Amino acid sequence: MLSEAMLACSGAIGRMGRIADGSTVSDYHASEKQRQISTQASLLHTNWAGKKFNIIDSPGYLDFAGEALSALRVADLALVVIHARDGVGVGTERVWKYATELGLPKIVVVNLLDKVASAGDFDERLAALREHFGANLIPLSLPVNPGAGFNQVLDVMRSTVVTYDISDGRGKFREEPAEGALKETVARLHRELIEHIAESDDALLTKFFDQGGLSEEEFRAGIHDAVQKQHLIPLFCTAAETGAGVARLMDFIAKYGPSPLDHDRRPALDANDGPVEVRLADDAPVAFVFKTMAEEHFGELSFFRVYSGLVRSATELFNADRQASERLGQIYILNGRERTPVPELRGGDIGAVVKLKDTHTGNTLGSSSKPVRLPKVQYPLPTIHAALVATVKGEEDKVAAGLAALHEEDPTFLHRVDSELHQTVISAQGELHLEVVIDRLRRRFNVHVELGEPRIPFRETIAAPADSRYRHKKQTGGAGQFAEVWMKIEPLPRDSGVDFTESLSGQNVDRVFVPSVEEGVQNACREGIIAGYKVVDVKIDFYDGKMHPVDSKDIAFQIAGYFAFKEAFQKARPCLLEPIHQVEVRIPEDCLGKVMGDISSRRGRILGVDAEGPFQTVKALVPARELYRYSSTLRALTAGRGIHSEAFDHYQEMPRDMEQKVIEEAKKKKAEASVK
Repeated sequence: MLSEAMLACSGAIGRMGRIADGSTVSDYHASEKQRQISTQASLLHTNWAGKKFNIIDSPGYLDFAGEALSALRVADLALVVIHARDGVGVGTERVWKYATELGLPKIVVVNLLDKVASAGDFDERLAALREHFGANLIPLSLPVNPGAGFNQVLDVMRSTVVTYDISDGRGKFREEPAEGALKETVARLHRELIEHIAESDDALLTKFFDQGGLSEEEFRAGIHDAVQKQHLIPLFCTAAETGAGVARLMDFIAKYGPSPLDHDRRPALDANDGPVEVRLADDAPVAFVFKTMAEEHFGELSFFRVYSGLVRSATELFNADRQASERLGQIYILNGRERTPVPELRGGDIGAVVKLKDTHTGNTLGSSSKPVRLPKVQYPLPTIHAALVATVKGEEDKVAAGLAALHEEDPTFLHRVDSELHQTVISAQGELHLEVVIDRLRRRFNVHVELGEPRIPFRETIAAPADSRYRHKKQTGGAGQFAEVWMKIEPLPRDSGVDFTESLSGQNVDRVFVPSVEEGVQNACREGIIAGYKVVDVKIDFYDGKMHPVDSKDIAFQIAGYFAFKEAFQKARPCLLEPIHQVEVRIPEDCLGKVMGDISSRRGRILGVDAEGPFQTVKALVPARELYRYSSTLRALTAGRGIHSEAFDHYQEMPRDMEQKVIEEAKKKKAEASVK
């Protein structure tokens, strides 16, 4: 709604849309209208006070954090919007962290001040924000009458009370000098602001002490640099639905906010992977594609930022990542779904182009004579996995093409065909992200798919040594088959794999048959013995046997090796290993007990708990079997305020009772498959 209000205040749109009606400019996709939340970053633009604003409205929901990260990658300023009533969430934390890592200046906007109960609520919120983000968070506006009918803001920069006309959402206002207690408040904040500005620059600090302060001209001249260096993080108060506070926020951005000139040198790599700089003043065009998406009736749309030179419609550029030429079609600037064709874009600007042949998210376009590659975005790892099940035969190729296209558009969505488990496994940032991606797959590619639980890649091993002597003999009237294999096996340490050796002596078995026996053993290891899972951490010694001068051959020793190994394995106290994942959960402090209890109920082992402000980070080892859709459970336990990451750590032996369940399930599936 804040981006909608900015468009309305500047006259870019005739009237404000509403989320409930699905009529906002930026949330125009089917999934966004259906769920009434943003699921994709939208590109907007407007003009204010003689400056062009390129606005990327990115989703706040954690499942779509990749969209926010892509937007921050090409932004000059992070406008971090905080709910006046709910305060800092885990999503806010993540965006703040991304922006800080990218070195972006930040402005905090506390929105929905027409929804709070009293001024005391805002005071508590401000204190919590300053405790969380630091003392350099300085309010440049304060709500005079928060709650229903909120329309007055105390302007710290101008020492005035700004009264907004909230009847039409246009953000019109009038100003009056602050009086009484408000005058004292604004004077105190004004002094605090001047001190922060002085501390951001040595020359200004010297003047501050020499003169006992800064002149208004010196003070205002220092604001831009202080914001740029993050010595000052301005805070503004708004109620976007009515437009209150929005115009003064835009005034500040236009006058003091960062521009492309403040980031006029970008690190990059040349054709030989050597470090170079892309400068805004360079003549050679350089553009970075930060998002791709398919639009109905429009084709694939690529969002890009120009970092140097001019990028013109109907020209050819070189894709340094793909080592291929790419011809650009018509270039557009966007306001949501509205496209305005333009002949060219210059350094610092953002636009879109349709139907690029071989260019995807994260690629750099430029000159073939001086190719460069800008750094790619490092996206978060998925937190939820599911098996994709096709319900109609013959659609496999369409499903594969659809999954590949969706990954190119959204790199936080991953998919793989697991040859071991015979499943297509898809991975996403959360359950809602998974649902949105599958909806797109069904709608755009007209396929019939469902989601199921992914199989767990258990492993089989042994706990004791054993041996076997297996004879394979087959007579069919002609040439027969004969092979006898004597074999010893013993357990190996974890992660040792399968070690096949031979210690034959004498002439009982010709050494030419050793590879045949090994092939039979490896086939048995791939198939599994007790539950159909890969065998690991076993040493096999083929130490003797017998052969026939006529009937012994390669296939006979393969079969004998296969069954000799299976026979020995069954005697060696076979057991199942399960994958254990390292899980890191970040939650508000008041949820700690519930989350730790839930982890324990999943057979998890807590490794430690670290405190960071109002948040706690729990580290634990949890069996992968217990983590299916854990992100959904975590959000239910934390009212949507918890996030987690998980990564494979090691394999360990399963409890016997659970092992037996897995073995019984495997036998049942095998029996069902044989009937079919």
